[in-house]
Amino acid sequence: MWSVEIVEVEVLEKDERNVRLLIRGVDVPFVNALRRTIISEVPCMAIDEVVMIENSSILQDEIIALRLGLIPLKTDLDSYNLPQECPCKSEFGCNLCRVTLTLDVEAKEETRTVYSGELKSENPEIVPVSDKIPIIKLARGQKLRLEAYARLGKGKNHAKWQPVSMCTYKYFPKIEVLSKCDACGKCVEICPRKVLAKTENKIEVRNLMACTLCQDCVEVCPQNPPAIKVEHEEDTFIFSLESTNALPPERILTEAIKILDKQFNEFEEQIKVEKGEES
Repeated sequence: MWSVEIVEVEVLEKDERNVRLLIRGVDVPFVNALRRTIISEVPCMAIDEVVMIENSSILQDEIIALRLGLIPLKTDLDSYNLPQECPCKSEFGCNLCRVTLTLDVEAKEETRTVYSGELKSENPEIVPVSDKIPIIKLARGQKLRLEAYARLGKGKNHAKWQPVSMCTYKYFPKIEVLSKCDACGKCVEICPRKVLAKTENKIEVRNLMACTLCQDCVEVCPQNPPAIKVEHEEDTFIFSLESTNALPPERILTEAIKILDKQFNEFEEQIKVEKGEES
């Protein structure tokens, strides 16, 4: 078990899709476990099965089904069960674990593009996150009719069930400009992220969060040893998450922490059982 006594979390940025956190008091295994849990264990809704009724387009049924599956859907985790956990125990599903969406389109007069907003859902809360995702282009006279069934799933089974489009972390940088620095400005010029700035006769750190720890500024310093130090804090990380809009970013984090806590408790119980058997 990992022992974390004090964990400090500061929200650096947050909007409808993104959240950026400063996490103190953890180590790499813990923050990486959080990242992997978000990507592979937090469930969201996606189209899992498609029944083609009519398809006169140039695309095969399988290609259309794949495109439909990759359309992010808004997710209600409180109203639906994972198929394997649903009381219905049916491979076809029920209204507690499955949502039906239909598509009935035709290009009558000219070529047209079919968009995700034309999918009709039986639950107005489970719809594509955007109406402007292209599905297929139909030539004049071509038709597409289908039924699609969306279910909850996890990213470890298929990427379409990942609730995030990006989830990363990096060490929190620590930059020190030593007193012997002559402010030549070479470190400022080489930095691609504009972390440093030259003011009068000294070098200052202007945008610490943007530092990628690339060490270019250290290597270009003409002094030996260099007059600038770039390091990182061992127990502090910048954690970034971008949601697909299937779930709000704060809900994704909350669910990931719940899952991690459950896994830790199960692991602890297994250790207790094994120790009891040995004794």
